[in-house]
Amino acid sequence: MVKITDVARHAGVSPSTVSYALSGKRPISEETRRRIEASIHQLGYSPHAGARALASRRSNVLALVIPLRAGIHVPVVMQFAASVVTAARQHDHDVLLLTQEEGEAGLRRVADTALVDALIVMDVQLHDPRLPLLRALDRPSVLIGFPQSSEGLTCIDLDFRAAGELCVEHLAGLGHRVIGLVGSPPEVYVRETGFAQRVVQGFTAAADRNRLSSSVRPCESTPAAARRVAERLLREQPALTGVVVHNEPILEPVIDAFEGLGLRVPGDLSVTAICPDELAELVRVPVTSIAVPAAEVGAGAVDLLMKKLGGGCAPEATLLSPRLTVRASTLPRP
Repeated sequence: MVKITDVARHAGVSPSTVSYALSGKRPISEETRRRIEASIHQLGYSPHAGARALASRRSNVLALVIPLRAGIHVPVVMQFAASVVTAARQHDHDVLLLTQEEGEAGLRRVADTALVDALIVMDVQLHDPRLPLLRALDRPSVLIGFPQSSEGLTCIDLDFRAAGELCVEHLAGLGHRVIGLVGSPPEVYVRETGFAQRVVQGFTAAADRNRLSSSVRPCESTPAAARRVAERLLREQPALTGVVVHNEPILEPVIDAFEGLGLRVPGDLSVTAICPDELAELVRVPVTSIAVPAAEVGAGAVDLLMKKLGGGCAPEATLLSPRLTVRASTLPRP
């Protein structure tokens, strides 16, 4: 491992001069600085985070705030986290992962230290109590998700309202007239989590526009709950022929439940979903779906933060258009 003394010996200066070059605490000549930089490059020396922070007055660390609340599907959340970490490293930044439900107090504790330069916040609610603080902080932030109003904030996400609409338009185009939405767990709606609320809004708006008969049912993320919701939808809508699933863990259990009730997929019932592609492809009946673009959203959030950290302007709202992939689970209405 290359040390600061190795750099000093190679550049023909004292270790303290190398330290001054890194920290900027004392002026050194341009010729000496160039010599030190050349030695750092040739030897592959990597100054520790403290030295980088002194030199730039930054920590080169981003905080990723993901409160792991009830009803969250952790594997999908971790896809977002992985994409943020990968993108941050491309900008020479590390990521501090905060998973506790600490609300405003937790954000304030992190922001009041020199620990992080900026924040990425997930699991955004329509009336999120953290928003006033995020608008007032002297550190830039980006939200993965949209509150009721994004004024004064920087937000990025899949356009979940358009995703809900697109699933319905696909079913309507196949001639289905009676449809249902198997939604996220009830607690997700109670919290008014933005993405779940917007899927319902898009689903309902498109169903009304196409004059479809529709029902919306939240569902706990268990096979037993999937069976209960399937039974309830069929009681409410005996002529049901199309379903949208927005609840990743129960995608296959929902198909199993309907088939256990006598409806073949896709012969009697067409199923669409909003979920990661790999999940839709691995179900026993590959599901027509709209992908959750975790990699694109995570990288986009980091890029927006880098713009803000560099003094540039970032748009308040970045909505990614949904893309529907047709697979074996949907057919024209029987």
